[in-house]
Amino acid sequence: MLLADIVLVVHFLYVLFVVGSLPVIWVGAWLKMMFVTSPWFRYLHLAAILFVVVESLFGVVCPLTVWENSLRQIEMDSSFIQRWLHFIIFYNVSEAILTVVYCLFAGLVAMTFKWVPPRRIKVD
Repeated sequence: MLLADIVLVVHFLYVLFVVGSLPVIWVGAWLKMMFVTSPWFRYLHLAAILFVVVESLFGVVCPLTVWENSLRQIEMDSSFIQRWLHFIIFYNVSEAILTVVYCLFAGLVAMTFKWVPPRRIKVD
């Protein structure tokens, strides 16, 4: 159970990074925080959501979900972590709706590159 919970926590952190970074970028730009223009951060964020979009368009199940499900088949009890993180991460909607949501979100992330462009931070 512990290994499956670790995989689930990693999955949750990935989702948190993808979803949470966009408002962080917007608020950080408004507050003139330099890290939100870091090319490393911005391109990693874009790559993370594009990975989800490509998986969804090709009908591929997330490797973290597959790995966790494989580990959970061995163990019968559900943990506190499993119940709450599954409640937060997984929704009972069609794959088509999720694909549209992922694509729209990726579009927002891409448009943010125009609104808040990445810039190299100059170190003097």
